[in-house]
Order: sequence, then structure tokens, then C-alpha cells
Amino acid sequence: MTQAVNNERRMGASLLRLFFHDCFVQVSARTLTYILQVLIKLKGEKTAGPNANSVRGFDVIDTIKKNVEAACPGVVSCADILALAARDGTNLLGGPTWNVLLGRRDSTTASAALANQNLPPPTASLATLISLFNRQGLSPRDMTALSGAHTIGQARCTTRKQTCPQTGGDGNLAPLDVQTPTTFDTAYFTNLLSQRGLFHSDQELFNGGSQDALVRQYSSSPTLFNGDFVSAMIKMGNIGAGNAGEIRRNCRVVNS
Repeated sequence: MTQAVNNERRMGASLLRLFFHDCFVQVSARTLTYILQVLIKLKGEKTAGPNANSVRGFDVIDTIKKNVEAACPGVVSCADILALAARDGTNLLGGPTWNVLLGRRDSTTASAALANQNLPPPTASLATLISLFNRQGLSPRDMTALSGAHTIGQARCTTRKQTCPQTGGDGNLAPLDVQTPTTFDTAYFTNLLSQRGLFHSDQELFNGGSQDALVRQYSSSPTLFNGDFVSAMIKMGNIGAGNAGEIRRNCRVVNS
């Protein structure tokens, strides 16, 4: 992970995003099932609306999995590798660290429908965000803390035309945090106080609603934010964890 983030600072944010999507889509065994496209030609989560051209970092997970399998075959799932990579990527960019509960298994099915149904779009209202997170057993406080992950990373311009070219330029990137886009800090919340959220869904957290006070608190207290973020990440990492599924030998295909 250190090598991956040193090569591209954005990768830490990409793996954190990948983990978030993984947790929200599969309700039992996990691992983003873009993987299954290779085997069964099924339109899975990778091509779902909220995921299309937005999730990345698969090659990093593949590399880690290859090394893990060489040392300890058939023991560590791709889902656990992703959970650990998300934590380490966050920490390498200046964020907190935490103990990752292990034992996840990898899914054997793919669902574009679940991705479209469960993943919050960048146009979501506060009410929609609260509802989608509540569906996963996460509170509004968890939601706001997890949204703070947008203190790192970038978004493709196709999702935010107001800050990008009106024609063309869909592949251009805009930072989610205009102040310190490669450092995990509280600048995201400070930006919201100044009405500088990149996505509509970001600014909804500070728009005269129920999360305004918490946004103010996070903006001035890194300790509070980091503590709540860690708690929410652990909680999110346990969504739907169960005994179904398998431990893939290759993260891109189900075991034969």
C-alpha cells in the first residue's frame, strides 16, 4: 500500500471509495463483483450507474492478493484485503488507523440493481442520504462522518458540470476538497461551511438541515471527526458480513 500511494496519492482515496461501494452493495458475502463479468458475462456492480467509470484501484488489490496467495493460499479473502487497503490508504494520507475485523468472504453473484438501489448518487438530497444509510444500519452521524472521506480524492467532471467544461471534458478531474485534496483532514467540512461542497449531496450536509451542527463540530475538531470516522468505518465494514460466499483465489473470477 505504501508503494501504491507513493506512486499515486489519489490511490488511497480510490481504495477507500471502493471499500464503501463494496460494503453498500453486497448484503452477505462481498467483493465488488465487477470480477464476475470476466467469468459469466454478467452486468455487475462495476457497470452500475454510481460505479460506472468511478471506482478504481482493482490492480492494487490484484497485486496484494497475488502476494498473499503466494504466502498463505486460500485463507485471506479479497474482501478482507480491500478492507485493510482502505484503512492503510486512509492512514498513509494522514488519517487515522483502526483495527479491522477480519473474516469476510467473497461473493459469487453480481447485482447492478443493488448498486443502483443502494449507492447514493451525487445528486442525493439529505433525506435520501439519511434513508440510504439507515437502510444499511448506519445513523445520520455515521453518514456525516463517512462523508468526510471526501476530504481526499477527485471526481470525474461528468458528475459535476458546474465546475467543469460545459461541453466535453467528461474525463477531467475535480478535487472533492479544493484545499488539501491529498490529505485526510477536516478541510472538507470547512469547505461545506463556505458552500464549497463539490457534489450537491456534499453540500446537503450543511444546508439548513439536521447535520449542520455536526458539520461545524467536525470542521473545528479533528479529534472528534477522526473518532467518529473510525467508529463508522468499523460499523460499515460489518454490514452483512456472514458465512456465505467463498475465498477467491483470483479476485477477478469466482473459484471453479
